[in-house]
Amino acid sequence: MTGEHQRKVALVTGATSGIGLAAAEAFVARGYATALVDRDQDSGRLVEARLRKSGECTYIHCDVTDDETVRRAVEHAISVYGRLDAAFNAAGIDGEAGKPTADCSMENWNRVLATDLTGVWSCMRYEIPEMLKTGGGAIVNCASTAGIVGAPYVPAYVAAKHGVVGLTKAAALEYARQGIRVNAVCPGIIETPMTRKGLTPDIKAKLLEESPIGRIGMPAEIAAAVLWLCDAGSSFLTGQAIAVDGGWTAR
Repeated sequence: MTGEHQRKVALVTGATSGIGLAAAEAFVARGYATALVDRDQDSGRLVEARLRKSGECTYIHCDVTDDETVRRAVEHAISVYGRLDAAFNAAGIDGEAGKPTADCSMENWNRVLATDLTGVWSCMRYEIPEMLKTGGGAIVNCASTAGIVGAPYVPAYVAAKHGVVGLTKAAALEYARQGIRVNAVCPGIIETPMTRKGLTPDIKAKLLEESPIGRIGMPAEIAAAVLWLCDAGSSFLTGQAIAVDGGWTAR
C-alpha cells in the first residue's frame, strides 16, 4: 500500500456490528488503515465494501475463541499494513440472562468467558508484540459497566467483564515504559443489536427511568471514546476503566 509506513493502522474485533462496527467506522474516517476482524464473513465483506468508499480497510475472518485464528488474523493485518498502532478488542457476547449464579450453566459460563475474557487476552498476546516492534501503541478493551459494578442474573458476563478490567490494568503496568498504553472502555446500555435482542420493552423502560441522563447511549459515543483513548491527546492515560454510561455508575 502506498504510504503504508506513514499511515496509522488499527485492528478492531467484533467489527461488523454494534460498538465494534461504530469503532471501525470511526478509525477509517480518522484515516487509520483498519483491519476489520470478525467471525461473520458475509457481514465482514459487506462492511469492508462499504467502508472502503471512505478509507482503507480489509476484512479478516477470525473467531476470538480460537487462539490460532487470532494469531493468523494479527499476522494477516501485519502482512497487509506492515504495523499495528491501535487495537480495539470489542468482540463479545452477553450469554444467558435471567439466571442467578447457582443456576448458570457450565456451557454458558465457558462460552461467555471464552469470548469475553480469554478472547481479549488472546488478542492482546499477539497485538502487543507487534506494537513493541514499532515502539508502542494503544490498546482498548471493551469491558462494561458490569466490569465495574455488580449486575444480577448475568454472573458469567459480570465475571468476564471484571476480568477484562483486571487484565487491562495488569497489561498497562507491564508495558507502560515500553510505549504501550492499555485502557478499557465500559459502556452502559447502548443501542446495539445485542441490546435490542436482550431487552424487553418493560426492562428497557425501567432502565431509561433509572438512567441519570435519561436515554440509551449510541455506538458512536463509545467509538468516540475509543478513538480518543488511541490518540495522542490521551498519552498520559493508561490502566483505566472508563465508564461511558450516562452517569449510571456515578450513583
